[in-house]
Amino acid sequence: MITLSFLQHYWWFIISLLGALFVFLMFVQGGQSLLYTLGRTADGRELIASALGRKWELTFTTLVTFGGAFFASFPLFYSTSFGGAYYVWFAILFVFVIQAVAYEYRRKPANLFGERTFNAFLIINGLLGPLLSGIAVGTFFTGANFTVDRSNMVLLGGDMIISRWMSPWHGLEAVADYRNVCLGVAVVLLSQLLALHFFINNIDDEGIRRRASRRSVPTSLLFLCFFSVFVASILLSTGYGYDPATGVVSAVKDKYLKNFIDMPAVAAVFLVGVVAVLCGIVLGAKRSRRAVWFSGAGSILAVLGLLLCAGWNDTCYYPSLSDPASSLTIADSSSSEFTLKAMGVVSLFIPVVVAYIWYVWRALTKPITVCDLDSDGH
Repeated sequence: MITLSFLQHYWWFIISLLGALFVFLMFVQGGQSLLYTLGRTADGRELIASALGRKWELTFTTLVTFGGAFFASFPLFYSTSFGGAYYVWFAILFVFVIQAVAYEYRRKPANLFGERTFNAFLIINGLLGPLLSGIAVGTFFTGANFTVDRSNMVLLGGDMIISRWMSPWHGLEAVADYRNVCLGVAVVLLSQLLALHFFINNIDDEGIRRRASRRSVPTSLLFLCFFSVFVASILLSTGYGYDPATGVVSAVKDKYLKNFIDMPAVAAVFLVGVVAVLCGIVLGAKRSRRAVWFSGAGSILAVLGLLLCAGWNDTCYYPSLSDPASSLTIADSSSSEFTLKAMGVVSLFIPVVVAYIWYVWRALTKPITVCDLDSDGH
């Protein structure tokens, strides 16, 4: 029998999977940040932009789907975070909007601002997009400054405000926690590493492939340093759990480490992902075209494991630093059972959509050369 608890866990898995896919697809942002580093000539930069221009819509679409799924399945998080930490979310939205504008107009004849301006937009999106996204996701583990008055959810009239943000910085205060910054920098470096592996696979230019392979080594070392600091600090930190029978929230020492111990399958997914990324790093240093498949699949699995660790096993996936009792869990922030069931039926079509994306990806992914630029729309 399908219970409400099963549906809540199922939809957290769907959201975690979408988040993991989004992190992988941010290789587009990583590649944009390296536009002038790898593209030493006008043709080289155009090769990079053309290769990324075939994929950037997938990243933006996944981000929108991630937000929509969160709104439909866990609306209390959506109203609390998106309605309170709006400086961060507006900044994320802005940098993705200027990316769309850049790809649309950078090669238009006689554009008013010139190609270099739109290239700057791509670089801004390439650096700030992953950085801000990583910092925002970090708060799933480190918490945020908000309170929730659930009694207002059933009141008619009077004070209808359910959640309040307690910081005047409205989300920007997250940068004060070094763990959030470490994750943000790690996501930037991971996006660049994935982009370097993608260029080795997708661009048929010896100079770009050689520079991508060389740069992948220091990038991977920096990524491993920042990612290791974040993971170690989270596993050894105090988290918040709740009693599923009473809903009472309490602090739990080494909560996330205990989650991995209690959920060996999730721990295995995370560890397999880390090993796959390490294999991709080695292959990338050897200039192998298979590097992106290992690092890409590995990043998806590792992020999936982390996000499942944040929300499953009676864990508060959005801890409140102002009032621990206000911390959000999948049990008390989800939509109704009817809504989750209805969306569950719709989610059965996800494999069809994934298969279509895979088909389009394979059809549009082939090594490109300078000769292909004249016929490329980007």
